[in-house]
This record gives sequence, structure tokens and C-alpha cells, in this order.
Amino acid sequence: MGKTSLSKNFTEGNIFRQLLLFSLPFMASNALQVLYSTIDMIIVGEYVGTPGLSAVSQSSLIVNFAAMVCLGFSNAGQVLISQALGAGKKKEMSGIICTLFAFISALAVVLTAIILSLTNPILNVMKVPVESYDMAKDYLIICGAGLIITAGYNMVSAVLRSMGDGKRPLLFIAIASAVNLVLDILFTGILGWGVAGAAWATIIGQAVSFIFSLFYLYKKREAFGFNFSRESFVIKGKYIGMIAGLGTPMAIQSGFINLSMLVVNALINDVGVVASATFGVGVRIDDIVNKISQGIQYAAVPMISQNIGAKKNNRAKEVVHKALIFSVALTIFFMILYITLGKQLFMIFSDDPLVHEMSSEFIRAILWMFPAFAVMRGSGAFVQGIGNAKLSMILALLDGVVLRIGLSWLFGIYLGFGFYGFVLGYGLAPYGYAIPSIIYFMAGKWEKRRALAEDI
Repeated sequence: MGKTSLSKNFTEGNIFRQLLLFSLPFMASNALQVLYSTIDMIIVGEYVGTPGLSAVSQSSLIVNFAAMVCLGFSNAGQVLISQALGAGKKKEMSGIICTLFAFISALAVVLTAIILSLTNPILNVMKVPVESYDMAKDYLIICGAGLIITAGYNMVSAVLRSMGDGKRPLLFIAIASAVNLVLDILFTGILGWGVAGAAWATIIGQAVSFIFSLFYLYKKREAFGFNFSRESFVIKGKYIGMIAGLGTPMAIQSGFINLSMLVVNALINDVGVVASATFGVGVRIDDIVNKISQGIQYAAVPMISQNIGAKKNNRAKEVVHKALIFSVALTIFFMILYITLGKQLFMIFSDDPLVHEMSSEFIRAILWMFPAFAVMRGSGAFVQGIGNAKLSMILALLDGVVLRIGLSWLFGIYLGFGFYGFVLGYGLAPYGYAIPSIIYFMAGKWEKRRALAEDI
């Protein structure tokens, strides 16, 4: 098989068709990835109850924070590989992939050590309800120890996305979801391991998926230009600098948005275990909607990167326009779904009538978030695809720190709106990213930027 047979050329052809077909497997993949963690909550809600739901939601936020930091650097590698592909620099891709693997692995080990050594202080800062504390600790330790597996899968998926392959990540996450479902029922339900059983099911499912993805890379090693020989594992300082330089702002972006969620979650935990469980379920439902539409952004990033690398700026702009059309259509659909069936969705996760009652407050507040996400799928993909990591970081700080925390405090505490106010602040925060990023795109000054591919 030729070395470039797995890569797709997005610098030519029908953009609308390419984006649609490339987005679909990412939407399905993201939906399965959320389903992967959603299964935990449904089964935990059934067998453990509201305290278990709270425990999983609290610990998942912490693990997701660490995973998203790693993902920021994986996304940096994806942009570099895509721009190299667009610029015709295929020989350099092996060095980027090797350096990316080493970088992410080392980072995951460091973050795992931090989580395991600071488990109690982290849970105390989050003000985890006493009814959920021990279960949250079990979940955090198990999933924290398996962080390198989570980071490894995301890293391989980023490499595949950079080359235009959306089908394999979908296959790998489908395998993980199937394993997770079977083990969740076995460990949590039949064997009665509770929240710890859900954590083990998650990690084992991810491990199986990661093994399959590594086997695929090895089987197709010639096509990736990474043949797993000793020479392929030579880390190049040049690419470490580029991955660190581009990835640090992206990691800060991903990390701070998740960090802000931890802070908002801590504010809500003061309201009580029912509010904690309701917010945990609501965020998980919102994550399903968010991740499905995020498939458009995942597809748009390598398409934009390739065209920027090939110096086809007008075509890159057209990708953004098409991404906006797709995301607006999806947003309208999901808003209608939320309005008509929102409470029923909460009932899937919990049979607690108090959670059902509070869910209406969450739904009314979170609907304000949807228009911002519709814009961000196109404009966010653009900022990431051109490699403007510093702007991404600034916008993420505005979204995640200034607005998400600030507005939640303003509405929830200062204005006394309580639970509704906390969720409203959480929902309005993404406008801090959406509005400036679309203005930046429309202003056109980005066209004077030097493409990253010129330095590869």
C-alpha cells in the first residue's frame, strides 16, 4: 500500500460534500464517546442512586480536566500534521508523530502522579457531598491511574483525523463502548462493585480500544510513514518546540474551560446532593448534544489546516462558511429536542423525583448556550486550524474563567438566583469565545499570518 493511501486531499473537490461525509463519522464517534461515560451514569443511577450519580459526575470532571490538557497537545500535533500534508511535506510527518507520542505519554504520567497524590485535597476543594465522597474517591483513583490510556487513544485519533480518517476512530470507540456496557452491567450491577465497578469498566473499555488503535497504526505503518523501527522513535527537538508552543495555549484553553466547570460544580455542591446530581446529569446530556455537533469542528479543522498549508485561503474560508451552516441546522434541531423532551431525558438517568423537578430549571438556563455553540463550530475550527493558539487561549480564558465563573457567581450568588443562576452563567459563558472568534474570522487580518507549514 502506498504511503499516502490513507490520507485525504481536502485542497480540491466539493467542500460541502467533503465536510458532510467527513463530519458524520466524527459525530457518531463523539456520540459514542459520550455514550461511553453516559452508560456509567445510567447504570450507577439505577444500582447506586443519587449519591452515586453525584460521585461519578464530580470525579469525571477532574479526569476530563487532565484528559483535555493532553488533548490540547494532541490537537496541536493534528494541526501540524495536517498543514504538513497540505504543504506536501509528507516525509516530516513521521518525526511529528513520534515526538507527539513521546510528549503526550510523558505528560499523562505526570498528570496521573498529581491526581493520585492529591486525591483528597482535590475532592475537598470541590466540596463533594459527604454522601458521595468515598465513591468519588474510588472513581477518581481508578480512572486517574488509567489516564495514559485515555490520552493514548485521543492521541492516535488526532493522528488519524489529521490525515482525513474519521472511520477508524469511530470503530475504536464503538469497541470501547461495547466492552464498557457489558462490564458496567457485570461489575456495577451483578457483582455489586458500585461506582468503582463503573470506573473499572471505563478504563478496561478504553484499554481495549487503545490496543486496537495501536494495532491499526502498526498494520498500516508504511502509509503513515511511521514504521515502528528504532529510527521512527527518534524524538526531534524541533517538533517538541512546535508541539509545546502550539499545544500549550491549546492545553490551557481545554484545561481552563474544564477547570471552570469544577469551580461552578463546587458552587452548586453547596446547594446539596440533589442539585449536584441534577447538574451532573444535565451536563452529561448537554455533552451529548455538544459532542455530536463538535463532530463538525473536528472535520473542519484538518480541512482548514490543509488548505492553509497549501496557501488556499479562500477555500479555507469556504470550509468555515459550510461548517456554520451545518452547525446552525444541528443547533435548531437540538433546541427543539431539549424543549420538547428535556425532562424525559433526565428520567433516563435518575428515578429521583427531586432531580426531575429541578431539571426544568437546568433546561431553561442551558438553552441560552446553544446559539454560541452554533457559531463556535465554524469559528473555533478556524482559529485552531490556522494554528493561532494564543488567540484560542485568550478566548478560552475569557470563556472559562472570566465569564463562566464570573457569571455563575453573579447570577447564582450575588443576584440570588441559586441553582438556575449557576447554570445560566455556565450557559452564557461560551459567547466570550463565539463572538470574538467570528469577528476575527470576518475581519480577515489572519490572512497575513505565516503558515505553520513553512517552518516544518
